[in-house]
Parts: sequence; C-alpha cells; structure tokens
Amino acid sequence: MKYRTVFDIIGPIMIGPSSSHTAGAARIGRVARTLLGKQPKWVEISFYGSFAKTYKGHGTDLAIVGGLLDFDTSDQRIKNSLEIAKNLGIDISMAVETAVTDHPNTAKIRLGTSEEDVIELVGISIGGGKIEIIELNSFQLKLSGNHPAILVVHDDRYGVIAAVSNVLAKHEINIGHMEVSRKEKGQEALMVIEVDQNLADDLLLEVGSLPNISKVTKIHD
Repeated sequence: MKYRTVFDIIGPIMIGPSSSHTAGAARIGRVARTLLGKQPKWVEISFYGSFAKTYKGHGTDLAIVGGLLDFDTSDQRIKNSLEIAKNLGIDISMAVETAVTDHPNTAKIRLGTSEEDVIELVGISIGGGKIEIIELNSFQLKLSGNHPAILVVHDDRYGVIAAVSNVLAKHEINIGHMEVSRKEKGQEALMVIEVDQNLADDLLLEVGSLPNISKVTKIHD
C-alpha cells in the first residue's frame, strides 16, 4: 500500500476521518473496475449499514466512484469523482438499503457496459483501508484484494483445478490462498487463487486455453 496513515489515505481535502468509509470504499470500487476490465458505462451502488447512514458525510460515495475510475486511495481526484464520472458519460445511481448485513460497512456494486457485459459484487470494508469481496456474480467468496489474484470461471469438471494449478507451478507461481465456489454440482464454478507475485498476460492466456475454462481475470496488488 502507498499510504502510511489515515491522513495519507484521505488527504486534507477529503471529507471524513474514517479509512473504513473512504480508503476501503475506494478499494472496493477499484476491484469492481478491475474485474470488469474496462471503464463501465453504468454503475448501480447500494449502501448498507453504516455506509447507508453516513456515505455522504464520510465521502464513501466519492471514494467508491473514484475506485471505479481506477483512482488509487491517495488520488486527489477522488474528491471530484462524481463530476469526473459524469463528464465521462458514466451513468451512476445510488441507493440506501435497509437490509441488515453481517458487516456494517457493506456495499453492493453492479456495473457494466451492456446487458451482457455485467458484473455484480458485494464488498465490505473491514477497517484500516482493508476490504473483502464476499460475493461475485452470486458466487460466495473471500477475496481481500491485498495480494495479486487470478479468478477463473469454469465448468465444474474433474481435473480443472489440477490443470490450473499445474500451469501456475510450471511458471513457479506460489499459491497463498485458494478457494472454489460453485452454484450447483456440475455447473458453473469460480476459482479464486491469491498468489505471491503479479501474473504475466501469457500465463493468463495459457490458463484460459485449458479445457472447461470460460473466463480468466487477474487482480494485481
């Protein structure tokens, strides 16, 4: 991380002293942008719990949109992120939800470029600018965003996990954490693998060429 204190995160012109409501929110937005892989044309943001009560006062709305614009947590443009997004033609809507969530700082982001090119994730800000992505396109997961990671959408078939692991081993990539979620046995599944170093594009292409793999996305530290 590039910041050392809460003031490094927020900056003197940001509103609110809470890294949970600003830096963490910005990181949730940036992970959403990374997973989409491009600038969204529209975004729907839902705030829950503490986020719902204080998102304007603490600048959580500015921070999430800043992350969606691929701004770092210390980027001073975050304070103008709503205006920048509007000028870029990004349609942004926000909603306050009353549902009770497991964590008070929860946001759901749905974004895309078309009806087919859409992702939806749920992220929580756990304090100190740290986050977890707990749901992606209805898959339950636990992704911190603190380490480089590879997300592999695949068919739930025998040998797929081993094949992906073999590619990583061949390139001497060490796995720090790995989990697999599936909606139903034999149906679509999501493999999340956190690794110790950034991954080259050719490695992702190699993983993507394996049988029963439908999509590969990376998140870099």
